[in-house]
Amino acid sequence: VAGAWPRKLILVLALGIFVAGNAISALATDVNTVLLSRVLAGFGAALFSPTALGVASVLAAPEKRGRALSIVTAGLTGATALGAPIGTFIGGFGSWRTTLWFVTVLGLVAMLGVWTMLRSLPQPPVVTLRDRLAPVRDVRIALTLLTSLFAFGGFLMVYTYAGLVLDRVTGGDERVLAGMLLFWGIAGTVGNVLCGRLVDRFPSRRIINVALWIAVVNFCLLPWTSTHVVSAAVALTIWGICGWGLIVPQQHRLVEIAPQAAPLVLALNNTATHTGLACSAVFGGLMLLFIDRHYLSIVGAGLIAVAFVLSEAAYRYRESGRGTERAGIPTSRDNRPRGT
Repeated sequence: VAGAWPRKLILVLALGIFVAGNAISALATDVNTVLLSRVLAGFGAALFSPTALGVASVLAAPEKRGRALSIVTAGLTGATALGAPIGTFIGGFGSWRTTLWFVTVLGLVAMLGVWTMLRSLPQPPVVTLRDRLAPVRDVRIALTLLTSLFAFGGFLMVYTYAGLVLDRVTGGDERVLAGMLLFWGIAGTVGNVLCGRLVDRFPSRRIINVALWIAVVNFCLLPWTSTHVVSAAVALTIWGICGWGLIVPQQHRLVEIAPQAAPLVLALNNTATHTGLACSAVFGGLMLLFIDRHYLSIVGAGLIAVAFVLSEAAYRYRESGRGTERAGIPTSRDNRPRGT
């Protein structure tokens, strides 16, 4: 519906919806209003994220595209790392409503900043629904999206059940667990920025492969490294860097495959990532019925290994040019030497 709207308008509208959702939550007097307002705020955030990534890919020169995407994505990882502790700290001066008002103000500042500082962008062309969905029929894009789904399914399965997986080092203390996850989030932010710079210099395929295989080894060792605070901290650092660092190379690959559909494919990548999170919670819960909780990371490693196979398949299709004509997307051979 909003595909032909100006990008700046969509960003401002998305932030406005986000601000309204949080303000309604802060004023809510019953649980139903809270739930509905959280859906509203989530809708605004979901609309903003892929649009912002698409704008970043348009504004940046091709040789700096990875860095631009990493700056936008760093907002997500930074929020993961710092949002909960900062929100808890602010809530200590009042209540949960105080925290929500703080988030509302931040959203309002961001909305005004976009409105006053972002220059107008070229109006996107009007395309039919069939043309808009063409990237989904591209085998290269489908395999890349499945890579994100399985990779983050593996990464976030352990995150979902971190309290159980890391109980030997935390001793069941929620404060220790929060500190460990804060450490993981900071490492993720560093990994995101680092990989954003690397993807402008090296083929995204190489970065994706290295991140996935280091993660597989790290998760296979986690049942033993999670028994001591130092080794657990090292494992969480590697996990954060490889996990969150994977996002930008994946985004970069998608934009290079279908630059004319960047907002759509980036939105689909967000969907694949969150679908992986949702499925990992269910699948991880089922696995805990059959295996010891401390070995759940090995199941996650298996999912990440599947992601590697899918990623390589996407690369092979990209090299051969198969699966593109039917989707109506030209094969971008000009980018082939980068090995993406």
